[in-house]
Amino acid sequence: MKRLQILVAILFALTVNAKAQDTVTLKHTGYTTTYSKSLHYPVLVQWWDYKARVSCKDQLPRKDAFAPDPLLPAETNLAKDYVGSGTDRGHMCPAADNECDGAKVLAECFYFSNMAPQVHNLNAGLWKTLETETRDLSIKYDSIHVWCGSVGVARKIRTTSVPTKCWKVIYIKKINEYRAYIFDNTESKEKDINKFKVDINEVKKLTGFIFN
Repeated sequence: MKRLQILVAILFALTVNAKAQDTVTLKHTGYTTTYSKSLHYPVLVQWWDYKARVSCKDQLPRKDAFAPDPLLPAETNLAKDYVGSGTDRGHMCPAADNECDGAKVLAECFYFSNMAPQVHNLNAGLWKTLETETRDLSIKYDSIHVWCGSVGVARKIRTTSVPTKCWKVIYIKKINEYRAYIFDNTESKEKDINKFKVDINEVKKLTGFIFN
């Protein structure tokens, strides 16, 4: 029995170590991403949204200049993976959240370390709706902490895994309120994000992350 317990402990330690070696945290001006080198998508991206950040009068125009992350160039050189894949290059930290902070910050949010393969209906539908709502909340309440990411492997597009689910947690500091969402990465035509609102503990269980 004791040998079995030791073996289980060793296997657990090896699993945790392997996971730690697979992910790398990359800090940029507008966001921080925890990127999986094996899945080729971020498992966690986080940032703060403020009224001034998302509501300036001189927002820069969006330029779809997707690029490898210079902090991890080889593992994020993924442009060819998306060609003809049937998936969008889904921003985790949205471009629209970075258009007030200058050209450098806007360019950084187009790194592939900030992208996950999303089906179009999710990227242009529920995910976009929640992005817009989060910016609206930032204008109303000013300080919003955002965490989001992806989990699972539905299929591969060349070297990149297509996640099965994408999730997001927002914390509205002024009213001390958390809101959490889990979306299936499918071609669902559902438009009501509230149908995907979950208890934050469900996201903790799904991802293993703590949000504070």
